[in-house]
Amino acid sequence: MVRKIQASRRALGMNYAIREIAVPAAKLAEQGRELCMLNIGDPNKWDFETPAYFKNALRKAVDHTDNGYGDSQGNPEFRQAIVDREFEKHGTRITPDKVFVTSGVGEGINLLMGALVEEGDEVLVSGPGYPSYHQYVDFYGGKIVSYRLIEDEDWIPDVDMMRKRITDRTKAIVVINPNNPTGAVFDEKVLREIGDLAAEMELPIISDEIYDKITDKPFFSMSRLPSDVTRIILNGFSKVNLMPGWRVGYGYFMDESGMLDDVWEGLMKQCRARICPNVPCQWAAQASLQGPQDYIVDMNRRLRDRARFSYERLNEIPGISVREPQGAFYMFPKVELNGIWENDKQFVLDLMNEEGVVVVHGSGFDPEFGQGHFRTITLPRIEVLANAYDKLERFMIRHKA
Repeated sequence: MVRKIQASRRALGMNYAIREIAVPAAKLAEQGRELCMLNIGDPNKWDFETPAYFKNALRKAVDHTDNGYGDSQGNPEFRQAIVDREFEKHGTRITPDKVFVTSGVGEGINLLMGALVEEGDEVLVSGPGYPSYHQYVDFYGGKIVSYRLIEDEDWIPDVDMMRKRITDRTKAIVVINPNNPTGAVFDEKVLREIGDLAAEMELPIISDEIYDKITDKPFFSMSRLPSDVTRIILNGFSKVNLMPGWRVGYGYFMDESGMLDDVWEGLMKQCRARICPNVPCQWAAQASLQGPQDYIVDMNRRLRDRARFSYERLNEIPGISVREPQGAFYMFPKVELNGIWENDKQFVLDLMNEEGVVVVHGSGFDPEFGQGHFRTITLPRIEVLANAYDKLERFMIRHKA
């Protein structure tokens, strides 16, 4: 008899809903079913193309570098380019020694929670919010405490609830803006309120800003808050820079008080343990920061048209309602379950099985404030979206109570 070794409880407990829903979808595809995959925010799977000069830079980088290991924290020249770009975008003054380069924002979250979270610690994350925060806080023995995004007010953070849910075990407040999964872009006023609360409670803010250039309204970076607010800003190249498969991200600390000195050291130890981020891709990502940015204007124009169409069409479907997104490329519609479906995950699975439309259940983004919703993307061409929404409407009419 072959001995079987059990996986750790924490590893088995990880549940990245966006990819988990792809498992039953893959089984349907193996059976020859045609699927419309609206579950993953990958612009390159649709009609968004990595700019040619980015790709040329990567080709040259393989010849330019020695293809050996690089700096564990990230190439110094690349970190300086990030410093320059953050100043250009937001007027933010940081130094390269407080910038760290990661394999996408996902690794940044992993490294950060590994350095920050002890058994029983709490981290405040928006509900709904990006599921990687849930899975890594849990993996390191911590606990996610959700604060509500108020749907009827275009998904703005409920700062009063945030205050009430802070305890002596709270280690940080996470803000995801522009927001995944709702497509909300938070106003400067509410972000300053969160900053004031964090300073009062002596808590750091982790601000995930990977969609910062994909907005229909002015974007306010948490890096612009007063210096008495301790912040960690996360960003990356998968979305705005259209290079998701290259896996390049970064973060930087703004910690004038020294609150996070030990966390920084723990983070650097992990960076050294993972050796280094991808060296040629850093060279190419640096070129993407320093070259023409006009492609972003066209990308935003197309996304705006698709988001507007989606907003109008989805609200025409019986049992579906949605707030208009202001950034990123997601929407988070509410679905009337009406006892027909046990929960939003069952709704998503039935929609997939019956109509071949693949979306993500809202409870996968927060069990408290995400339930009764689903996340979809606005990346496909309008004709693809229209076909998917026709199928969704047919599905809702067929199951009308």
